[in-house]
Amino acid sequence: MVDHPILLVHGLASSFEHNWRATGWTDILADEGRTVLGVDLPGHGTSGAQDPAGLSPATAVLAALGEHARADAVGFSAGGHALLAAAAEAPERFRRIAVLGVGDQDPAGTPNGPVLSVIAGLESDTEPDDQTARVIRRLAVSAGNDRHAVAGYLRAPHPAVKVADLARIDLPVLVVLGDRDFAGPADGLLAALPDARLATLAGVDHFGTPSDFRCIEAVTRFLGQ
Repeated sequence: MVDHPILLVHGLASSFEHNWRATGWTDILADEGRTVLGVDLPGHGTSGAQDPAGLSPATAVLAALGEHARADAVGFSAGGHALLAAAAEAPERFRRIAVLGVGDQDPAGTPNGPVLSVIAGLESDTEPDDQTARVIRRLAVSAGNDRHAVAGYLRAPHPAVKVADLARIDLPVLVVLGDRDFAGPADGLLAALPDARLATLAGVDHFGTPSDFRCIEAVTRFLGQ
């Protein structure tokens, strides 16, 4: 089998380094002989200094493929939504994709709860009272992101991928969702995708999904097929 590279797309307020290298994904994939491609979404990581509204998440994902004609890809949360948008736009660029923490309850690719509260929590001089906003703020800081750049990412328009667009993703898709994830269920997403399957993680919430070894095992097994 041709060694298709694997593109990893991080979640909101994280980065390639924080979401994938720190959790061991890059080492595990390298041990399997896979070439790993990384991308930082607009307003995050190495892209933090750029205008988050100047480049769509889907465009950033496709640009990260570089000269590779076709790749496998994994996206978590907001990164999963960006990956679905990219695959709907150019399905021929992907062989298999896996989306983690993506379901029917977060069509904008943002955490459950008012987006404005999350933005306010990122831009405030003090930590917010809202729990989700506080988690996202702390995540942005721990990942070394500019909080205001992440807020700019949320302010930029990110149209939800429509059902008709999802129908264009005619390739194998794995959806990994914890049974305690606020993004679930994923019934509508699974029904809209032509070739999708679900892996459920018992006892796992949204933010614990990428670091759960059962998730890593399910994704690597799926991409190895």
